[in-house]
Amino acid sequence: MRLLIVSHTPHYRAAGVFVGWGPTVRELDYLAELFDEVVHVAPLYDEAAPGSALAYASPRVRLRPVAPAGGETLRAKLDIARLYPAYAAAIGDEMRRADAVHVRCPANISLLALALLRAARRPAPRWVKYAGNWRPDGSEPWSYGLQRRWLAANAHRGVVTVNGRWPGQPPHVHTFHNPSLTEDELAAGRAAATGKRLSLPLELLFVGALTDGKGAGRALQVAAALQRQGVAYRLHMLGDGPERPRYEAWASAHGLREVIFHGWVSREAVGRFDALAHFILLPSQSEGWPKVLSEAMAYGAVPIASAVSSIPQILAETGAGVARPVDDIDGMAAAIIDYVNHPGEWLAASRAGAAVAAQFGYRAYQDAVHALFAGAWGIDLAADRRPPTADHRPPTADHRLLTTDPLTTDH
Repeated sequence: MRLLIVSHTPHYRAAGVFVGWGPTVRELDYLAELFDEVVHVAPLYDEAAPGSALAYASPRVRLRPVAPAGGETLRAKLDIARLYPAYAAAIGDEMRRADAVHVRCPANISLLALALLRAARRPAPRWVKYAGNWRPDGSEPWSYGLQRRWLAANAHRGVVTVNGRWPGQPPHVHTFHNPSLTEDELAAGRAAATGKRLSLPLELLFVGALTDGKGAGRALQVAAALQRQGVAYRLHMLGDGPERPRYEAWASAHGLREVIFHGWVSREAVGRFDALAHFILLPSQSEGWPKVLSEAMAYGAVPIASAVSSIPQILAETGAGVARPVDDIDGMAAAIIDYVNHPGEWLAASRAGAAVAAQFGYRAYQDAVHALFAGAWGIDLAADRRPPTADHRPPTADHRLLTTDPLTTDH
């Protein structure tokens, strides 16, 4: 069975192979175990790959690259319209040969894919993953709102998977967990969480791009609030970005001596920090369900996060952590201090997170996708299931092949 995927996941060339954003690449490697072939239509950038990029491990995944578009400037937005014909040609060509389509929203290219599905008669299996906030509290790009309205109305004539459970959720909209953990990582997490205890100095962790949107500045403000209260801590900032010097300067100006900027680190290193951490801070402005929370919970780190999208739902249901309004810095610091004063409650939250982590595993994800196809279309994917894919197996020669060179198309 051939699966077509359309997404805005950035890809790059590195050492003669295609690489893409690591978390999505891992997810699609595991998804590919359920299909004979997976074709991924996604943008290819003519720039150096970030440290988080990975090559596909599965030989079943083939990239159909398209030119990148999008951005904040007027010219960037006009580029989207200019490239839409090329996007439509690539998606339409692959759609005619696909047995099933999987669109990952929200994104500009995904909006076009939804429009094409609305007009197309086949294929019948159509699965859209909406990775953003299904019920946003604040402003969002107009295209995101349009995509959500189309999906809620089932204009694409398929199924939708979202993070969390929502009032009035239509029957074709299913709650899915965002996968991010291998079986080996789950086992390592259980071992680390079993022996973890709360002690001073607190080990705090932030994982993500160093941007205001991801909450890097607010994580520093939480550390400053703890310092004013006399709470001993170390804050490990894992991630990078153009604004890093500004955050480093802010930390220095406010006397935050126990903040360490590590830059991008390997996935294995993130696991070691998760095993060390008592708390993971994620005061971001917008999320679906952040994979970094699942990964930290598996190792017994307790989330202190912003109350956006499904985060407060899942933390409340599991008892694994605390969600506060995005800018409630004092509230986040107070939650940490409350755990310090009641270490038994911290231990219960730590154990609760580790106990539910398996639902964020790749194996659980495969089971959920299998159930989705069986329930929606009567398709049994289990017959083609293969053993789990190794996270870092060398890519095959197939990933060196270009079906179209996006850097010359329409230029």
